[in-house]
Amino acid sequence: MARPRKRFQPPGTSPGTLRPHEALRDSKVSIQLIDYDADSLREKQVSTLEECFPFRDQSTVTWINVNGLQDVDVLRRLGSHYGLHPLALEDVLNTGQRPKLEEFDDHCFVVLKEVRLDPEGLEVEQMSLFLGKGWVITLQERPGDPFDPVRERIRGAKGRIRKMGADYLAYALIDALVDGAFPLLEEMGERIERLEKDLVVNPTRRTLQEIHSSRRELLYLRRVAWPHREVIRQLAREDFQLVTKETRIYLRDCYDHTVQILDLVETYRDLAAGMLELYLSGVSNRLNEIMKVLTVMATIFIPLTFLTGLYGMNFNTQASRWNMPELNWPWGYPAVLVLMACVVAGMLIFFRRKRWL
Repeated sequence: MARPRKRFQPPGTSPGTLRPHEALRDSKVSIQLIDYDADSLREKQVSTLEECFPFRDQSTVTWINVNGLQDVDVLRRLGSHYGLHPLALEDVLNTGQRPKLEEFDDHCFVVLKEVRLDPEGLEVEQMSLFLGKGWVITLQERPGDPFDPVRERIRGAKGRIRKMGADYLAYALIDALVDGAFPLLEEMGERIERLEKDLVVNPTRRTLQEIHSSRRELLYLRRVAWPHREVIRQLAREDFQLVTKETRIYLRDCYDHTVQILDLVETYRDLAAGMLELYLSGVSNRLNEIMKVLTVMATIFIPLTFLTGLYGMNFNTQASRWNMPELNWPWGYPAVLVLMACVVAGMLIFFRRKRWL
């Protein structure tokens, strides 16, 4: 089951108010700086935010990655130096935001969602990204992100990332986050295939629970992927000044990836809905089979019950020694009770082996 951790400001809070991220208050904020161009690379973990500021006015591309949102002072200083809008900074801390794109005078603000699959269900984390001329700032709730392949490409000068600007870096980060959904969907597809086999062999209540869980997770994935597609479409617009013509081509390819993800999600949702109908149909058929057997058994015993009820089974033992000699046994009544209990137990065992119970 999806576990989106929605956090918002209390009702009536003044716009632009920055409140600490309560759920992560005990964790530590870490800041990573990567500054590069075609010929040079500088990467380090900084102890203070001010160490990043001198890189802004250079002709290189600067990427500042902030892990942890509980230190409001870091966000205020970051916003003050780079001119980030207070409402955008507020949305960074309110991690229940819908994926979106907001444009300002000299920068833009992008909200994305990273979705991971763990044993307890879907784990959702908000990724906030600021893009300006020559710099990119990413902020996330906790350490761990899908951006390691991008870091390796920067370190190894692989591809064209070191030759392109900050807009291409933003594209690479967004593309890495979007493509992270493909392994997740592949795993969910394998789960759906396994559930289909279970439905054919032996449908159980646990199977039904897994089907419902898969449907909820796929629904939440659709809620994430759909606005992702709109965000990327807006970034690839011709009139968007912060993205160059060369980068728009790659953003259109990333847009295609979101369309593929949505297609897979819709396909798996249809399969999950079909499995639910198959489960209900299988349970109904199985119940019909059980009722058929029980009806045959009841039909056999109906005339026997009628005859025993009519005669009462009280035959005179004086007339013949074969006329119910049990009536004169000292343990006849307990013996009948034990026989009745054995019949009931035998029927329960039979029903259990037939998996009717």
